[in-house]
Amino acid sequence: MALGVDKIKRLIKEVKLVEALGKRDLENPEGAGLDLRLGEVFKIKGETFLGVEKRKTVDSVSVAKYNPKKVTTFTIKPDEFYLVQTIERVNLPDYLVATMHPRSTLLRSGVWLLTTQIAPGYKGPLNIGLKNMGNADFTVELGARILHVIFWEVSGKGASYRGQWQGGRVTTKEEETQV
Repeated sequence: MALGVDKIKRLIKEVKLVEALGKRDLENPEGAGLDLRLGEVFKIKGETFLGVEKRKTVDSVSVAKYNPKKVTTFTIKPDEFYLVQTIERVNLPDYLVATMHPRSTLLRSGVWLLTTQIAPGYKGPLNIGLKNMGNADFTVELGARILHVIFWEVSGKGASYRGQWQGGRVTTKEEETQV
C-alpha cells in the first residue's frame, strides 16, 4: 500500500526519509508522494558493458549543478540524453520501497524521465535518465520539480540494498565486479 502524505511527513521527522526537501513539499505535498527537484546534470560518453558478474558504465561529466543563490537553466536538444540527480537524498528503511514517476509537464514537453525502483535500505540522492524525445529544445531550471516519488510498504521482510550505487554514485570509474 502506498504511504499517504501524513505518514511520509512523520517519517521525514522520525527517520529523515527525505533530506533537503523543498519547502513546498515539506509543508504542503500533494497526491500520494513527494515532488523531487533537479540538482545536477551529467553528460555521458564512452562504451558500456553489462555481464553476468562484471560491468562498466559510461564516463560522466557534470555539466550543470543547482545553486540556490543563482538561477541556472539547462537546455536539452531533441534526442539528447543525460543522467540527472536529485537535490534531495532519500533514506529508505528496510520496510519501504519507492517508485519514481515523471511529472506530467515533462511528458507534455516531449521529455522522458527514465526511472527505476528505489530499493529498501538505499541512502543517497537519486539518479535518473532524462531524454528529449520531442522535436523542440527543452529548457529546464535547476531546482525545478521533475519527478514524483511514491513510497510503498513492503509486506513481509525486505532485503536491504547492498549494491554499489549506495550514496548516489553516477557511473563506474572502471570495470568492476557486481555485488
